[in-house]
This record gives sequence, structure tokens and C-alpha cells, in this order.
Amino acid sequence: MNLRDFKINIPAEQIEDLRRRLRATRLPSSLDADQWDDGASLVFMQRLAEYWLNRFDWRAQEARLNRLPQHLATVDGLDLHFVHQPGKGPAPMPLVLTHGWPGSFIEMEHIIPLLADPAANGGDPADAFHVVVPSLPGFGFSAPPTVPGVDSYRVAELWAKLMHGLGYGRFAAQGGDIGAGVSTWLARRFPEQIIGVHINYIPGSYQPPLGDGLPPITAEEQAFLDTAAAWSNTEGAYAAEQGAKPQTLAYAMADSPVGLAAWITEKFRTWSDCDGDVERVFTMDELLTNISIYWFGHMLDASFRFYKESRMRPQVFTASEHVTGPLGMAVFPCELPTPPRSWVERVFNVQRWTPMPRGGHFAALEQPELLVEDIRAFFRPLR
Repeated sequence: MNLRDFKINIPAEQIEDLRRRLRATRLPSSLDADQWDDGASLVFMQRLAEYWLNRFDWRAQEARLNRLPQHLATVDGLDLHFVHQPGKGPAPMPLVLTHGWPGSFIEMEHIIPLLADPAANGGDPADAFHVVVPSLPGFGFSAPPTVPGVDSYRVAELWAKLMHGLGYGRFAAQGGDIGAGVSTWLARRFPEQIIGVHINYIPGSYQPPLGDGLPPITAEEQAFLDTAAAWSNTEGAYAAEQGAKPQTLAYAMADSPVGLAAWITEKFRTWSDCDGDVERVFTMDELLTNISIYWFGHMLDASFRFYKESRMRPQVFTASEHVTGPLGMAVFPCELPTPPRSWVERVFNVQRWTPMPRGGHFAALEQPELLVEDIRAFFRPLR
């Protein structure tokens, strides 16, 4: 795998180029500068741009992130970036955590120590995990794909090879957003390697078998389908664009840091449990560290293209398919439309389904303690 250590070190000229572009920002007009109904608020974006230019300290964030044990490994010709935090306990369970879009590996920053060293964080050392957090290909500091076809299905194969290369013959998987798709593909494609899967999102591409000879759609399931369709109509334009013409979108985002920030920040506000105030959940530094990783990565075309690749290979199941490995689901109330348990049980062996009291799409950032406790509880009987 050509395993080697890695430290983030963005060249000074790239930081200065970002500052130059921020100084030259040309903002649009707005009918109402405060509101978010048409997209990112002009007032908020003016404040974010000013903070990014004059107060945000990338080097401080870089130094903090470099305290994480980061590595690169070459898997099937791709250089994959990942955090590998060995667990502290009598028998840590290997666990791969997968992020999504518009997140990055730093989504997991708060939960890594809680999972790896529970005794140091008020938990039971018997719940320890060996934690591996890769960056998706074309995200963060992982190399972008050079050929078509790299989607959640393919990433599951890359992760299986990465974990095997790290010495983990069997391991657990967890994720939200794209990470949920990768985790469920792992269970479907490599059942002999997967101890169990815990997710906090049901992939939109998941399609259980329906039709003659199969249970009819329940009223609860139909209500979910109606809600998902309505959500797609009002909130799904980003996915339609990224899933259809990612290259066109990348020209704008690769050239304008404020454009990129608006594209990402709107999702952090809309998809989180923030009641309309994104800074109630995320600090400006947290938002901008994640956005800066996208900016400095110079791989926006690849991260957008992931949607197109995944759309071309949805998780469609046949009537004879059933994933027998255990699955757990943490249901956060402000998540994107979530199907009822029965919809998932048409294919998966659901052993835990936990309604959460608060939190949204970015659960590892929003409610790390709640998410970690559910992960621990789900995997405890599987050890």
C-alpha cells in the first residue's frame, strides 16, 4: 500500500492567492439581504468573507488538525488520505468512519477520541475502537479519480483493501451522507469482512424491491416518499446539478472562494438543527476550516462528480437480496427526509433504530456525544 505519514502543509502562495481572491470578491445584489429564501444570505456572506480575509487563521487550524495521526496509502493506484487512531482498551474493534458532501474528514474530529479512548472520555474501555477515517477520493487530501466509475460502490472496495492493508481482516463501518452509502455497500459487497454497519442517514439511492408478490407500500412509507419528493423539488437542485453537469459547476467554485463558501454554507444551515442560525451550531472557524479544505484541495470537479457517478449506480435491490449483517440507525430529527424502519427492513437486518432528541445531517459535528453513545451501544453485543 506504500503507507506513509502525512502532515497538512498548504504552501504560503496558495494562502496568499486565497486572500487576493477574497479581496477582489464581487458580491451579487439581493432583494432582501438578510433572508435565506433564495439561497445564502448576502449579509451573512459579507460577514463570512470579511472574517475569512481578516480573522481566520488557517495556520492555526492546520496545526490543530496535524495533531491527528494522518497517513497516505496507495490503493489501486489512488493515494488515499486517512486518519488512523489506534484504540486504547482491552480489545478495540476496528472501525472505518466515512464522511460525505459537503463535509470532510474533519467531521469526525470530535468523535475520534471518544471512540478510540473511551476511558479518557468518561466511557468504558471495553467500548474502544481502532478508528480509521479516510478522505473520499477527490475530497480533502485524497487524490482525485483519473477514470470514471468511482462512486460509493467502488469506494467500498477501496476501503476494504485499505482496512486489510492496515491489518484489519474484519471491521465495523459507520457513516452519514455519502458515508452511509459506502458503509451499506461494504455490508452488501463484503459481508465476510464486515462486523456490522451503523449509519445516521439512509442513502437517497437506496431502492428496496417493490411490486407483485412483495409487501405493499404502507401509509407511513408512502408519506415518506411524498415528503422526499417534495424535499427534492424545493431543496434538491444542488444534487441535480452535481449529478448532471459537475464540470460546469466546478468552473465557478474553483475560481471564487466566496461562491464555494455560499454553496457549502447554505447546506450547513439548511441541513443542521440550528433553527435558522447556523452559528448556533457551527463556529465561523469550523465552517471555514471545512470550506478551506475544499478550496486548497483543488479537486472540486471530483467532489461534485461523485454525485454523477453515484446517480449512475443506485443501490437497487432485487426481490431475492437481503443483507444479513447487522445494521443500526441513529435518526436525528433535522436530518434530510428519513424513511420509516419498515422501508429499510425490506432489505437490511435492522437491529437498532434510535430516534435522537436533537441534531441534524452533520451528526458527528452537531451531537458527537449522542452519536458516539449510539455507536458504542450498537456494536457492544457484536464484540
